[in-house]
Amino acid sequence: MNYEETLAYLYTQLPMFQRVGAAAHTKSLANIEALMQAMGNPERQFRSVHVAGTNGKGSSSHWLAAVLQAAGYRVGLYTSPHLREFTERVKLNGQELPADYLVEWVARWRPLFEELKPSFFEMTVALAFQYFAEQQVDIAIIEVGLGGRLDSTNIITPLVSLITNISFDHMALLGNTLPEIAAEKAGIIKPGVPAIISQHQPEVAHVFRRKAAAEGASLVFAADEYAVELVREPTFDEEEQQVRVVRYPAGGSAEYTLGLVGDYQRLNLPGVLATVEELRRQGFAISDEALQTGLREVRQLTGLQGRWTILGRRPLIICDTGHNEAGLGLVMAQLARVPRRELHLVLGTVNDKDVPHMLAQLPAEATYYFCQASIPRALPAPELAAQATAAGLHGSTFGTVPEAVQAARAAAHADDVIFIGGSTFVVAEIPEL
Repeated sequence: MNYEETLAYLYTQLPMFQRVGAAAHTKSLANIEALMQAMGNPERQFRSVHVAGTNGKGSSSHWLAAVLQAAGYRVGLYTSPHLREFTERVKLNGQELPADYLVEWVARWRPLFEELKPSFFEMTVALAFQYFAEQQVDIAIIEVGLGGRLDSTNIITPLVSLITNISFDHMALLGNTLPEIAAEKAGIIKPGVPAIISQHQPEVAHVFRRKAAAEGASLVFAADEYAVELVREPTFDEEEQQVRVVRYPAGGSAEYTLGLVGDYQRLNLPGVLATVEELRRQGFAISDEALQTGLREVRQLTGLQGRWTILGRRPLIICDTGHNEAGLGLVMAQLARVPRRELHLVLGTVNDKDVPHMLAQLPAEATYYFCQASIPRALPAPELAAQATAAGLHGSTFGTVPEAVQAARAAAHADDVIFIGGSTFVVAEIPEL
């Protein structure tokens, strides 16, 4: 098979959560354990950091990878889902997985796949782990796909576990209360492995304390140790923000330029800093200069896209992959401060989200362009529009993301703002990205 045929095999022969949703979710680690055993247990051949959370785990993973790259290490990075190309999921020092490697790897292991019938995600995790082992990475940053306890990535024993945020998302699979969801995320806490929680959320803190105690793992709530303040409010079209971090209880402060400008990134930063500090304790040589460089140049070093990304000016066009109630709420709060004449909002989502609570975060005064990404899991645009109308939001319906973006561009004046989001998959289909 060539690259296109290999991708077609991956997408059509095996269930893929990104496309179809819950039907592709495997509630067991048996398959990934069998794959790893057949491949010689590559997950045991490299050091790692494991990152879970409802929101912020992707940005935090990219930041950690960037900092370690800036410190001179050979860094693997596994994230999901991808935006444009499958190979984005597996990176080595910011370079995507070579297409030829994917083709050869699938051909090599296809008989095993036919026997075990792994899910799409189980297979991509196995791919990443074998690639990182073969490439002899110094360390790999491994982002959880969904939940934590039963996620296929949870067969690693990392140097440190980072959990970023607990919010409502994927309730059908993870639970209907924040403590239930937190318990699934806490499943990545391993015996004796330091655990870091980015935020201190009182309603779930006890879940992490109980799990860490049961596993004999040290526990740090990073927001209790690092206070992040804006040095100045960034202008609406800046792609950097300057912050001051005050360290408690020791005191002292440092200023950083962050290459990610979403307000929510200031919630992620304490967890990243605490994780870097833990890696230093374990012998990693990460200078303050490398930390500064990684935080500032994260997009260039890792290729991260879709987090408060400015796609054009006059009109100002912004996209963001925030895709649940909490994530979208933070993005909308930031958007509310952007000066504009009119706001145009290109919106789509998937059929397993809590759409009413998402819609409640959105401004009534915007003009909406309802659309759907080209995946089976997408919520049809007419259904989204009907729910939005009931919530007091009004606009037009479009069959595809590019059509909706084109219509927004045609309607917008130079001093208007266009925002595109609601789903990672909507952002992935923006023509300008």
